[in-house]
Amino acid sequence: MDKQQFQQDLIGWFQKEQRDLPWRRTADPYQIWISEVMLQQTRVDTVIPYYKRFVEKFPTVESLAGAEEESLLKLWEGLGYYSRARNLQAGVREVAEQYGGIVPSTRKEISSLKGVGPYTAGAVLSIAYGVPEHAVDGNVMRVLSRILLIDEDIAKPKTRKVFEQAVTELISHEDPSSFNQGLMELGALICTPTSPKCLLCPVRDHCSAFHEGKETELPVKTKAKKTRAANFTMAAIRSGDKILMEQRPAKGLLAGMWQYPMLELTAPLEVDKVGELYAETLNGSLMDIEKITAFKHVFSHLTWNVDGYLAKAEEFTPPENMKWVTPEQLENLPIAGPGQKMKTALEQRGDVAK
Repeated sequence: MDKQQFQQDLIGWFQKEQRDLPWRRTADPYQIWISEVMLQQTRVDTVIPYYKRFVEKFPTVESLAGAEEESLLKLWEGLGYYSRARNLQAGVREVAEQYGGIVPSTRKEISSLKGVGPYTAGAVLSIAYGVPEHAVDGNVMRVLSRILLIDEDIAKPKTRKVFEQAVTELISHEDPSSFNQGLMELGALICTPTSPKCLLCPVRDHCSAFHEGKETELPVKTKAKKTRAANFTMAAIRSGDKILMEQRPAKGLLAGMWQYPMLELTAPLEVDKVGELYAETLNGSLMDIEKITAFKHVFSHLTWNVDGYLAKAEEFTPPENMKWVTPEQLENLPIAGPGQKMKTALEQRGDVAK
């Protein structure tokens, strides 16, 4: 491969064809860091409005470092993978306390921050600081597996090192930002997982897989394990204009988020048994119980099958992890995807604030 020509073809294409994305309008390493965290396992179109709201609310390291966790999670509501938000804030607090509010510009220092892995470190360093560091994610591994005809299994963690070394050898030292972003953009727009658009590819002449007709055979990726399923009830319990909400544990799945009180089931449940089940965990009894929805919520490793109920109760003193809230208070609570589906079912009935 003619390395210099490859760099020129990739960078020239990127500078001409790149999408106009809000995080490409800044050189602020803090804001670029935010975008890279949000883009992990999330589509670009989904991230754009979240990113705009986030940097408007928390435009500086200091503003995010000093934010209440609940307001942070509320802004993240619907993006999923909420540990990303917590880790981002923890890392930003380290920057505020240890680096005077300036994001470090070396891999060793930035990698020491909470939640900053090898990809995020390389992306921030190359895009914000112009440092020729590798930033290898799934897109980059797919692109380079085809260009360099690498047939190692990209599902194996150790394989990433192969691609990190490849980028280190190929990266432009004159414009590492455009080089790394070019690889990412190529994977997003042209060198896609299925049906790559080889005839439109700016680096097709350099692509070993294209020349050997193997572009659809790469990358090699073993299938992930099957997800397991769990069954739950979720109950919107109303007393007058108030509704009972439950906060999830501080650690684990959807940590710290709020939801309508939820219980895991070991067997299917009839409606007339729902009240008995909740009475075991609450300090009060339920009335007028009716099933209003059923839905699935899919995580990367787990599927929740949820039956949603509406019920009434006399206001009682709830367990410590629950509280009665008004409609106004409900709007300010960070509620994760399953709770949002339940909230939507209530809104469709016109029952939210009754």
